[in-house]
Amino acid sequence: MFANRRLGILLLAPATLFVLVGFIIPVLILLAGAFRTGDAWSFANYTAFFSQPLNREVFLRTFRLGLIVTAVSAVLGYGVAMAVVEAGPKSKGRLVALLVLPLMISPVARTYAWLVILGRTGFVNVALTSIGLTDAPLRILFTETAVFIGLIQLFFPLMVLPLISSLENMPRDVVPAARVLGASWFAVFFKVILPLTREGLVVGGTLVFVGSLTAYVTPAILGGSKVLMLETLLYQRVSVANDFASAAVIAVILIVMSILTNILLKRLASVRRRR
Repeated sequence: MFANRRLGILLLAPATLFVLVGFIIPVLILLAGAFRTGDAWSFANYTAFFSQPLNREVFLRTFRLGLIVTAVSAVLGYGVAMAVVEAGPKSKGRLVALLVLPLMISPVARTYAWLVILGRTGFVNVALTSIGLTDAPLRILFTETAVFIGLIQLFFPLMVLPLISSLENMPRDVVPAARVLGASWFAVFFKVILPLTREGLVVGGTLVFVGSLTAYVTPAILGGSKVLMLETLLYQRVSVANDFASAAVIAVILIVMSILTNILLKRLASVRRRR
C-alpha cells in the first residue's frame, strides 16, 4: 500500500507542479498586488476603484448582463433540452451535433458574424424596414442589446448540454405519475423536473454566468467603447492607462464573483435537496 501511495504521489507531482507554477502562484501574486498600496496592506485600491462612477457603472452592467444571460439561457435551455431528450435516437444525435457545432467555431468568427447581422445595413434592419416596422435603421450595434445577443449565442450550449444530461438521468415515470395525480404542467416543472435536474442547472448556470462575466471578445466587438464590461475595462487599464493597480482589482473582483456564484448555486441546490 505504501509503495502504491508513493507511486501515486510521483504520478501527481508533474501536474501539481504545473498547476502551482502556472496558476496558483500567479493568482496569489495578483491577489497580493490588489491589496498592496506602497509598503502597506489596505483596501485603498478597492476604495479608489469603486469611488469612480464609471467603474461602478461598468461593474453593475457586467453583473446585470451576466444575470440576464444566465436567466434567459436557463428558461430557453429547459425547452431545448426537453425537446432533445424527447426526440428519437437519430434526431437526438443531429440536435446535439447542432448544439455542439458552434463551440467548434472561434468566438471571434461568431462575434464578427453579428456585425453583419446587426449592422445598419444588416439582415435585421433590412427585415424591419422591409416590413414597415421602422422607417430608419435601428442602432443595435454597440449597445447592451448587442452584447446580450452575442453572449447568449456564445454560452447557450453550455447551459443546454448539462440540462440534457440531467433530464436523461431523471426517472422516466415521474412526469406521467405527476400528471395522473392531477398536477398541472406548471406544477410538474417546479415540483418534479426542476428539483431532479438542479445539478445540471447549477453546472450550466455557473458556466454561463462566469463565462458572461469573463468574456472579452464579444463585449469588445459588439459593445466597443460605449458598452464597457469589466473585462474590456481591465484591458484598457493595462494596455492604455498602464494602471496595473486597477487591473488587479478588476481581476480579483472577477475571480471572487466566479467563486461566489458557484458556491451560491451549490448552496441553493443543497437547500432544495434537504427540503
